[in-house]
Amino acid sequence: MDKSMASMVVRVADGLTSVIDIRGDVTAASEPALMAAYEEASRQGARRLVLNFSGLEYMNSGGIGMLVTLLVRANRQHQPLAAYGLSDHYREIFELTRLDEAIAIYDDEQAALSDAAS
Repeated sequence: MDKSMASMVVRVADGLTSVIDIRGDVTAASEPALMAAYEEASRQGARRLVLNFSGLEYMNSGGIGMLVTLLVRANRQHQPLAAYGLSDHYREIFELTRLDEAIAIYDDEQAALSDAAS
C-alpha cells in the first residue's frame, strides 16, 4: 500500500458498534474512503462508531475537516463517535480543535468498546 493513501477497514465489534481501522495518511483526499467505510458500517447496522487511529501515519487540516464532516453525518443519524490509537501529537490537535468534545477519546479499543456498551 502506498503510504500516502489511506485505507479504511470496517469491523463489527458487536451488534451495535463498528470499528473503522484507519491506516496511512488522512487528508481531504481520504474522504471517499472514509465516507464509504461510514456507509458500510451504517448498512451493517452500526449505532456507534469507533475510529481506530493506531495505523495513522499523518493527518493534516484537510483530514481534520473530513472528520468534522463525518461527525456531522454521524450526529444526524444519532451515532456517537469514539476514537483510540491517537498519538500524543494528534490528541493535542483534537484538543486544540475541540474535536475531543464531540469524539470521545480512549487509550485503547477495549476501553472505547466498554464505554460505548454502557
